[in-house]
Amino acid sequence: MEIKSLKKINDFLWELPPFGEMRVPGLIFASQTLVEEMDEKVREQVTNVACLPGIVHASIAMPDAHWGYGFPIGGVAAFDPEEGGIISAGGVGFDISCGVRTLTTGLIKDEIMPSLERLIDKIFQVVPAGVGSEGKIRLTPAQIDDVLAGGAKWALDRGYGLPEDLEYIEEGGYVAWADPAQVSDLAKKRQFREVGTLGSGNHYLEIQHVFEIYDAEAAEALGIKKDDIVIAIHCGSRALGHQIGTDYLVALAQASKKYNIPIRERELVCAPINSPEGKRYFGAVGAGINCALANRQVISHLTREAVAEIIPQAKLKMLFDVSHNTCKVEEHVIAGKKRRLYVHRKGSTRAFGPGRPEIPARFRSIGQPVFIGGTMGTCSFILVGTEFGTEQAFGSACHGAGRSMSRKRATKTWRGDKIIKDLSAKGIIIRTRSYRGVAEEAPGAYKDVVEVVNAAHQAGLAKKVAMVKPLACVKG
Repeated sequence: MEIKSLKKINDFLWELPPFGEMRVPGLIFASQTLVEEMDEKVREQVTNVACLPGIVHASIAMPDAHWGYGFPIGGVAAFDPEEGGIISAGGVGFDISCGVRTLTTGLIKDEIMPSLERLIDKIFQVVPAGVGSEGKIRLTPAQIDDVLAGGAKWALDRGYGLPEDLEYIEEGGYVAWADPAQVSDLAKKRQFREVGTLGSGNHYLEIQHVFEIYDAEAAEALGIKKDDIVIAIHCGSRALGHQIGTDYLVALAQASKKYNIPIRERELVCAPINSPEGKRYFGAVGAGINCALANRQVISHLTREAVAEIIPQAKLKMLFDVSHNTCKVEEHVIAGKKRRLYVHRKGSTRAFGPGRPEIPARFRSIGQPVFIGGTMGTCSFILVGTEFGTEQAFGSACHGAGRSMSRKRATKTWRGDKIIKDLSAKGIIIRTRSYRGVAEEAPGAYKDVVEVVNAAHQAGLAKKVAMVKPLACVKG
């Protein structure tokens, strides 16, 4: 991206001043290096989002932003329904509520290393992974509706998890406004056998060790210390979420014409939030969120069973679970006035600062935990949200390293078996059902996660607490 087209606010914040049909400015939180690495399409998409009706404050791009469908991946925007605000499938994405859940284990690195290979093999055996993977849970259409209404609570009620898990899941494990009736039969049919499966793409289940602590006070509040073993689970709403996105692109395209909403890009089709079409899509998004939360809850249960068989003394506890691709109703203070907004986070994560009532009481004084995943060959980070991020970015932060290369190009550049061998030489065990999938997610196909996270930290969006490094990974 041409840096000279932007107004520099400081070393980690750049403004795209309003022009033409833009209703608000664009804000890009990133270092100069990251901005210059972003393609021009990111600026174009930030501009297009800024033109949508009812947008509030700014069209925002995170440090990991790259070209996405409609919104940039790493995009954030909030809309006010009382000012004609819209809801857009391009602002949510197809993998609805894809997110990361991290579990602490009560183990340190030296305790797990002798059993690491057996453990990852066991997890690989019990947690279905890969394209079209299916689990052991079989559901009827009515039971699918129960999943879409109940989220992680549905799973817990059936014995998948511990009661205390819900407290440490965003939204307490489910969103009450989900409306399964707004999800197509085809979408539900695609989910009959997919609850409790990891899926493919950039999804993973990773055993990590805490490599470095940056903020001792926050780390103590989160219950982590150097050398601790944690397990991160990254997945979403599987085929159901994708089908919701596909279905509603058609419905929202019709709604855009019906309500005469000017669309600068076909992928930004949308409907007024308060319209019947907008309400239907919002209800479907809620169902997708609950599907993802139930999915991660069942996977956690399967992981607990696997760990208990290999290392019985381990105690897996929820640290936190937070989603990426969502639209939610939240209260934010804009120009001194509290407003109820529909916040779209597309490839970005909620990162509320201290004091917000949505944060578990145990973490409320330090801010909401935020997980920023790297790649299977690089580090990841645990951060906490800040007051600045809450004020300037609706309490949001980046969600990962961000792709720097398409999957197609990655498969032409790397071979999956070679990557696995190279990572093994570095002490990282990979288990996968697809060499192609490994090549698509090659560490080299992503931006430097250290640069991305440092930018988020320096920009004030979220505060670094710890760096974790992978020991073993089940690749989706």
